[in-house]
This record gives sequence, C-alpha cells and structure tokens, in this order.
Amino acid sequence: MKATATAPSNIAFIKYWGCRDQELHLPENSSLSMNLSGLFTTTAVEFSPSFKEDHVEIDGIRDKTEEGRTIKHLDRVRKMAGIDTKARVISNNNFPLGTGLSSSASGFAALSVAAAKAAGLDLSERELSILARQGSGSACRSIPDGFVEWSKGEDSGSSYAASLYPADWWDIIDIVAVVSDEKKGVSSLGGHKLAGSSPFFQPRLSRIEDKLNLVKKSLSERSFLDLGELVEEEALELHAIMLTSSPSLIYWTPGTLSLMKLVKKARGDGLPIYFTLNTGQNIHLICKKEDCDKAVGLIKDLDFIKQIIVNSPAKGARLLEGN
Repeated sequence: MKATATAPSNIAFIKYWGCRDQELHLPENSSLSMNLSGLFTTTAVEFSPSFKEDHVEIDGIRDKTEEGRTIKHLDRVRKMAGIDTKARVISNNNFPLGTGLSSSASGFAALSVAAAKAAGLDLSERELSILARQGSGSACRSIPDGFVEWSKGEDSGSSYAASLYPADWWDIIDIVAVVSDEKKGVSSLGGHKLAGSSPFFQPRLSRIEDKLNLVKKSLSERSFLDLGELVEEEALELHAIMLTSSPSLIYWTPGTLSLMKLVKKARGDGLPIYFTLNTGQNIHLICKKEDCDKAVGLIKDLDFIKQIIVNSPAKGARLLEGN
C-alpha cells in the first residue's frame, strides 16, 4: 500500500480560466498545453492501518492549506477504493510553488497516480485525468504525454485530457525565467472565481474554439511562427481578463514586464522567440531548439532573473520503478 509517482508541470498554449463548477473544476473552455521536462513533482503515498491521522509534507513543510487540499483528494481516492485507511504523503518539487509555474498541476497529477496505485486501484489514463482534475483543474493535463488537450466536456465523466502528440513530436523549447519566487497574493483558485466579472470574459469564450483549432493546426504542421504568435496573444488576453476583473488581479512584476519588452525587441532584431505565462509573474520563453542558446544568452546576465529552467516536451505522469 505504498507507491511513488512523478509528474511534469505544463504550460498552457490555450489557457483554462473560469469554472462552471468550482467543486469539480469543470472549466468554461477547453485548453491545450505542453508538458515540461524540467519542472516536476515527485510524490510518495503510503496507506497503513498503523497511521492514526493523515500526514502531508510538501518540500519538507507541513502547510495547513495544502494539507487540507491533499487530504480532500485522498478522500476521493479512499472512496473509490472503498477504504478508510490513513495515509502519509511526502511530496517534493524541483521548482518554486505558487509562483505561476503550475505546481498544483504536477502536484495533483503525481498525487493522483501514486495514491491510486497505493490504494490498490487500477485506473486508466482517462480515469486518472478525471481524478487529477478534481484536485486541480490543470493537473488533468499533466497525466497524458507530450502535447495535450483538455476537453471541457459536459460533465465530470467527459471532462478530461488526452494526448494530441507525443513528447517527441516537435523539439520546441520552453525556457522558464523565474523573476520572483514569492507566492502570488491570490491563488489560481481565487482567480477562477473572478473571471466572469471581467467585461471581456464572454467575448473571449466566443472566440476560444477558433483559437484552439488554430493552435492545433500550428502543432500539426509544426509551424513555429504561427504557434508563437497565437500563444503570446493568448497569454496577453488571459491577463487582460485578470486586469479587468473585479477586483483586478495584477500578477506581473517589473521583471515580468521587462522580459516581455525584451522578447519583443529580440524578435524585431531577428530572433524567433515568443513569451507566455500562466497565472503568475514568471515568464516562459518559447523558441526552436536551434535558437535555445541564443534565447538563454538573451536573459542569463539579467540581474533580476533568479533562475533559468530549460524544458523540452515531456512525458506525462508515471509511477517510478520499485512500486
């Protein structure tokens, strides 16, 4: 009754923002992402009759808020497995939490895979994606491999993620530039509740299927310039919704804005590079593999960059050997 799993974070090319069901994390729109090789969570779960209570440790710390979310997810697994045994969860991340790098995606994907195995469940990829989604919406996209689409579905059973292309489909690069490792003031969960208050939210939803199809077309054709333009535009649109919600959400720091401007200038000077970001301050730079060294060189000497993480497309969540 013990298992260990690892799962990648992901970067959304078309974002998930706004829920039509907060409890089940059913999204207002479908989304599309790429799993990241350099950002991941490793989680060990053990169920034992000797445990008197659940114990949750994340990066060596017991945090009441995170522990509460984790135990709630363990309860889902226990209900599915028909057990009431308490658990010990030890989880570690190789990147900063709560800074807009989708740590909840990798975290709940790894937790879902490890807890299901430890509880004796034999779940399909689709079932694991549905389970992970209930812990954190974007976690469902970290279950399958490579380039992933999360279909919004009609209900909980039809809202899950599936791989569009494997990790080796396209050797594009995602470079994470950490401008701040401070946790954001408003969580993504809180932000989702505010999405509908923006006057631009409904116009966004009316266009989202067309945007999804354009991104899928750029992936199928491996058209980098088309993908880059769509992804950058989508990131700015997402933050326009946040900036105009009530109350407004401003995640950017001066470093965030400086990097945006730097990327646009570099592109004007001939380097094909684009930016995107999730619900936080840290930037993802998207480039072709052949331009990776130039892209890293563009930012490596900036004094406000705390960390640079180079990612290629990655496989999804998986059990580690020895389970």
